[in-house]
Amino acid sequence: MTKDIEIKEIVPVDLEGGTLVNGFPSSGITSAIATESLINTSNFELQANIDSEKFPPISVIKNGMPNYATRIFVNRDLKVGIFSSFLTLDVTMHRTAARMMLDWAEEKKCSTIVSSITVKGSNDVEVFGVASTGNARGKLVENGITMVDHATIPGISGILLNEGASRGQDVIVLLVSSNKEIPDFKATANLCETFSKIIPGISCNMTKLENESKIIEEQLQQATQDTKNLGDHIYR
Repeated sequence: MTKDIEIKEIVPVDLEGGTLVNGFPSSGITSAIATESLINTSNFELQANIDSEKFPPISVIKNGMPNYATRIFVNRDLKVGIFSSFLTLDVTMHRTAARMMLDWAEEKKCSTIVSSITVKGSNDVEVFGVASTGNARGKLVENGITMVDHATIPGISGILLNEGASRGQDVIVLLVSSNKEIPDFKATANLCETFSKIIPGISCNMTKLENESKIIEEQLQQATQDTKNLGDHIYR
C-alpha cells in the first residue's frame, strides 16, 4: 500500500473475488455522480475512510455529521466496493491514487477494478470499453460492450490500465460518450446501466437517479470550489 494515501478500515472489509469501482472524479464528474447514485440506490455501507497529508483539509457534512471527503462503501452480499470521493485530485496525485487502489485490490483479493471517464462524442450517448487483460476483455464481449481499438485514457483510469496490465489485474475502463461540456443525465444513466451489466447484482433506479443526480452534482461542485478557495487562501 502506498504510504502517501492511507485507507482506514472502520470494519474488516471482505471483497475476495469481488469488484472495486473507482469513483474519483479525475476526468469530469459523471463517474463520481454515477457511483454516488449506486451507493444511494443500493445496499452499500460505509466501511473505510481514505486520507492523505496531501489531500485538502476538508470535512463533508451530511445529515449534520462530519465525513471524510473520500470513503469506501461496500455491499457485503455482492462483494462490491466503491471508492467514493468529493475531491477532484490534482493530477500529481493520480498515479498515487491508482497504485493505492491496485495495492488494496491485491490485498483484498478482488477480481476486477472498474473505472470510467467521459469523452466527447455525438448526440447518441454510448458507452465503450477498454480492458487490461484478455479475461477482462472477455467480460466486455460477454456483455455486448463495444471495445475501443485506439484511444488515449488520461488520469487515474489510464494508470489503472497500464499497471493492471503489468500486474495481471483485471481492469475495465468505461468510456462514456457525451456531447455536453457539463454533466448530463443521459450520460450518467447510461454509465449506471453499463455498471449493472458488468457487475453482477448491481441495479440502477433511474427515477431515483434523475431526482438525485443534480443534488449530487451540486455537492461535488461545492466541495471542489471549497477546496480551491482553501488552496488560494493557504498559498496566497
